[in-house]
Amino acid sequence: MKRFAAFIFFLGIYAFSFSQEQPLPKGMTEAEKLIWQDYIDNYPTDRGTTPPTETPRTPGEWEEAQGVVITWTSYTSVLREIVRHARETVKVYIVCSNATTVQNYLTSGGVSLTNIEYVVASYNSVWVRDYGPQSIYLKGTNQLAIVDWVYNRPRPADDVIPSAIATHLSLPIYQMTVNPNKLVATGGNLMYDGFGNGFSSKLIDDENSSLTIAQIDTLAKKYWGVKPYIRMNTLPYDGIHHIDMHMKLLDEETLLVGQYPQGVADGPQIEANLNYVLNNFQTPYGRSYKVVRIPMPPSASGYYPSSGSDYYTYTNSVILNNLVLVPQYGLAQDQAALDIYASAMPGYNIVGIQSAATIGASGSIHCITHEIAANDPIFISHPSIREAEYSSTGFLVWAYINSTSGITSATLSWKNGEDEIFNEIPMAFERDTFWATIPAQLFNAEVNYFITAENGNGKTLSKPLVAPEGFYTFTVSPVGNGFDFSANSISTEINQEVVFNYENQGIETESFLWNFGDGAQPQTANTQGPHTVTYSTLGNKTISLTINGSETVEKIDYINITEATGNSVIVSTKSISVYPNPVKEMLNINIPETGALVTVEIVSVTGEIVWQQKGHSVTKIEKETNSLPTGVYMVRVISGKNTWSSRFVKM
Repeated sequence: MKRFAAFIFFLGIYAFSFSQEQPLPKGMTEAEKLIWQDYIDNYPTDRGTTPPTETPRTPGEWEEAQGVVITWTSYTSVLREIVRHARETVKVYIVCSNATTVQNYLTSGGVSLTNIEYVVASYNSVWVRDYGPQSIYLKGTNQLAIVDWVYNRPRPADDVIPSAIATHLSLPIYQMTVNPNKLVATGGNLMYDGFGNGFSSKLIDDENSSLTIAQIDTLAKKYWGVKPYIRMNTLPYDGIHHIDMHMKLLDEETLLVGQYPQGVADGPQIEANLNYVLNNFQTPYGRSYKVVRIPMPPSASGYYPSSGSDYYTYTNSVILNNLVLVPQYGLAQDQAALDIYASAMPGYNIVGIQSAATIGASGSIHCITHEIAANDPIFISHPSIREAEYSSTGFLVWAYINSTSGITSATLSWKNGEDEIFNEIPMAFERDTFWATIPAQLFNAEVNYFITAENGNGKTLSKPLVAPEGFYTFTVSPVGNGFDFSANSISTEINQEVVFNYENQGIETESFLWNFGDGAQPQTANTQGPHTVTYSTLGNKTISLTINGSETVEKIDYINITEATGNSVIVSTKSISVYPNPVKEMLNINIPETGALVTVEIVSVTGEIVWQQKGHSVTKIEKETNSLPTGVYMVRVISGKNTWSSRFVKM
């Protein structure tokens, strides 16, 4: 212990003398490389803790935050601008040696001192993302806690900042700092989606060479709740190998990825890493990731890192509730980067922060900030509707919503894109699964919606977090193989009104001839529409539309009108229908006649096929659901080149 104390004293003198000349860089200095092995060999053994008793959950950065931590040491003009904006949406915790000095500097720059707290502690560097307090939620209680690791730099004062923050906030701390739970890590190389998926470069494996990959995975699951742990190859020209320099999760299904011109600098490896992720992993909802690209700019002189330029990046941003702070460098691409964020994150306040001062030390906004997650969290899991074929029964919206104090209510708010006011629908629920249905909409209608939940403590939260300023959007598309009319059932009685409309898809038109089928009133029409039609008879109706222009185009589709229990009418346009929904016991699945082999599957929200049946010319299936756990499932029907899907709720 005496040897370590002397070693730490030497490090303190080294760090102090270095900081008087220039700030410590994000990467390791040459002097630090010389002492690193001694530092790690003599690391204290009295600070480690066992992992949480149950697997925790590490929240995504876009989830609700109560605060952000910065360390007041260097680049204070940049830090001041971060404080100026961040304090309006979260509490700012400033690690510093003298609160008065910080206050005077903020005040001189016109920054209000409200919503700021000062944590007086020792420190070595500004790079709090890498050594700072990582929030986790303890499973079963949703209690906020802090997790800590061995910082991958010989900077002992920085390495104990998580403990200082945990003490300041009266939070439990779990430390991965003593064998067999010892892990060397850095926060800029850790990315979490809030659902158990974790991302890093293979730096995490390289810096823990005494551990097997399986052992690292075990620690990641025990302390972070991460499984799977996705690793990507390090980049040739990024000297620190932190993924936040070229990649960011905007939500659990959206990757923001930096992009170089083809073949330039780290571009080839970034593309290879992205392809690896897309080809091998899916979102928590079993879907492909959405990818947003953002430029990796050259210097003002036109040089890239492969030519010795600084590593300019726009992915190194921080999300603090409705606020996104994006680095700016005085480059031509700055405004385009802000525009890309605004397009990808509608409803968020996108603010640029001048960061040219920090980038020469291999870091930017994300590197010098660390968010603190909210207390009393409300967790909302919802696979947003990306695409929707027309359905006369509307569009089912479901969510898994959980809070320790329980969920007292949940509301689905929706509107047609042309409307200004949202309609509100209370969501039905069974345990933690909630659902409601957006009414049927015309083909090509744009639908906006969001979900709001309230817990037992009276706290409310929306998904997306910025609703109603931001919301999910989908457009109603034609049914089946692209037949471009829309049918909107506005009644459930026999003789109900059905609206047909042709949406021009680039075909030159001179005349129209509709035939709405047997029992239709009217039976024919000779204009584009919309046309309101009623049917006096049940059965399968053939709908045809002939368009004469530069060439004659004929389109055919079908509507099947059947009388159901209570004389209600089910209208479908060559798609499957699933009812009753929600279902307790027997589920009915109606399938279009195809004359080919039909595969019918029931798929869980995790993508697991829980039931499958195959047959030729199958048109109806009755499936007993008593064996299925409560929750939301997808029915998927595959026949030849056709694939239809629908969702149902099992109560």
